[in-house]
Amino acid sequence: MPVRILLMFVGGFLLTACDDSGQQETRSLKEILNLSSERVVRSFDPEQIKRGERVFQANCENCHGKNATGTADWRTPTADGKFPPPPLDGTAHAWHHSTAVLKKTILQGGPPEFSTMPAWEGILTEQQVDDVIVWIKSLWPDEIYTTWYHNFEEK
Repeated sequence: MPVRILLMFVGGFLLTACDDSGQQETRSLKEILNLSSERVVRSFDPEQIKRGERVFQANCENCHGKNATGTADWRTPTADGKFPPPPLDGTAHAWHHSTAVLKKTILQGGPPEFSTMPAWEGILTEQQVDDVIVWIKSLWPDEIYTTWYHNFEEK
């Protein structure tokens, strides 16, 4: 199976697997890429980015890697059928989810049938989670951030 088709399948699968709240976010790759491409200017608070980076380093880096680069074989399930932690730097599927879904995933953990992502609710404050999400978004290339924004935040 060509790598591109496999990536589209896995990306779509993970997109639907990450959210069980009934929220409709599933879109085809064609729909995602064909929406407006007008550049979005980010206006993140630099202090929030720094706080998010510190929280990430202390709590998330062990699994998601330095600078959120993920694990080497994050696309390949382990023997138990669960996927290793993906990159969060714009090179994987995190940008296929709204801020609300990213926050829910951090607070409640990943789907247990596909992920070993633990729940951080009661460990991290909501402010710390928000800070981490802003830091993660600050890593995304402009094209990824723009596409994400037009698909999930501009409603």
